[in-house]
Amino acid sequence: MPPPGDILIIGAGPAGLTAAYELSRHGVTGTIVEADVVVGGIARTVERDGYRFDLGGHRFFTKVKEIENLWDEMLGEPMLTRPRLSRIFYGGKFYDYPLKPWNALRNMGFFRATACMASYARAKVSPIKSPANYEQWVTNQFGKKLFRMFFKSYTEKVWGIPCDQIGADWAAQRIKGLSLGEAVRNALLGQRKNGGGVVKTLIDSFRYPRLGPGQLWENCTKTLVDRGWRVRMNTKVVGLATEGERVSAVTVRTPDGATETLPAAQVFSSMPLRSLLRGLTPTPPPDVLAAANKLAYRDFLVVALVIDAPDLFPDNWIYVHEPQVNVGRIQNFKNWSPAMVPDPAKTCLGMEYFVNEGDELWSMNDDDLVKLAYSELQKIGLAGGPLEKGYVVRVPKAYPVYDTGYQERLGTIREWVTRFDNLHCIGRNGQHRYNNQDHSMATALIAARNVTGDTDRDPWAVNEDAEYHEIAKTERQTPMRQG
Repeated sequence: MPPPGDILIIGAGPAGLTAAYELSRHGVTGTIVEADVVVGGIARTVERDGYRFDLGGHRFFTKVKEIENLWDEMLGEPMLTRPRLSRIFYGGKFYDYPLKPWNALRNMGFFRATACMASYARAKVSPIKSPANYEQWVTNQFGKKLFRMFFKSYTEKVWGIPCDQIGADWAAQRIKGLSLGEAVRNALLGQRKNGGGVVKTLIDSFRYPRLGPGQLWENCTKTLVDRGWRVRMNTKVVGLATEGERVSAVTVRTPDGATETLPAAQVFSSMPLRSLLRGLTPTPPPDVLAAANKLAYRDFLVVALVIDAPDLFPDNWIYVHEPQVNVGRIQNFKNWSPAMVPDPAKTCLGMEYFVNEGDELWSMNDDDLVKLAYSELQKIGLAGGPLEKGYVVRVPKAYPVYDTGYQERLGTIREWVTRFDNLHCIGRNGQHRYNNQDHSMATALIAARNVTGDTDRDPWAVNEDAEYHEIAKTERQTPMRQG
């Protein structure tokens, strides 16, 4: 066991806080450094004038019972159980999602629906062999016409690159187990179990903290401080020194702009993998650094709009596939939890934009972004009342990009970085994987238990088979205790 206080955790998101929480169960303490001023990472809840909103909606749903129990323990109060309702806005019409055949048929019209079914049939009879990218994989599952209607525009909004430049494993990871036949079967006959559980995209309810996901991570942080952990906010890691096959120290920039070197018997890193590699001293080998420099990220911003109307629409969220507007998804936070909105006569919506840091939308001032978001809400026909106020939150490096060739680059990095026996890469950005909360937490549990001696497993093996996160078919994909 490392000396007390010499454990350093980079990042106070789900992975970093879970690692600290597991270590605290063994009486181990240390330091967590977080570059932001709020805990929770992208799973935090932002509060402005009493209005609370997510950075994207965060459903609490998992097949791993241990994670579910851990959520309850960390939160300290019962979660809400919320009905799930989401739709797709495309071509001026709203399509139920998951698919409901009669709704889709009514919106498409007979001739378009017939063409879509014929396209689907062709894809089943003559699928693309060994699909190499997202477009080919989804076309195999749904047919080319449905791909163009319901996948292409939204996916390209999210990632900012054409679908044929996105890896096929992005589709396999997010929507494996779901096909047009599966969606229709579930719509007509009810949910069918798939590999021991419901396909994630088809679930009709989920759990949610009363005050948003940030409530859980804020409460977890309070518990950790009570157990002796030090949590340093607004403290950014700017370098890591290595000696042989160990990290020897971590350099941080403090809130006042000074630098400070911290001891590091064990380091748990959930910082972006590209930034981690760039900060190592001595510099990694040229091929490793080149692979790291080619890792791509997609940034994110949310414009929260307070609308002077008590009820606007029943959905938790709406996917906006319409290419005529920039917004990609709209969250209705009141429908996640009534406690997210302090005034029941108002509604708070989250207009989500997927951007690149420094581009036109990212650089637009907040007032103009609020005006843009409200005008797009009006174009879609969902405004339903006058705008009262708005808030903007920007999130750099929110999503690791699964562009073609990323797996080879990640393999090169992983092979080299695992040589350091006291460096543990965990979480979404720490492993450059688009993990949900539960699997980010699983990587942290495994890494922490490797340090305490409870297990000897590979955190990188979590979800390695490109299954959707909640469909864990093998023992190695879950963080269950051994023995």
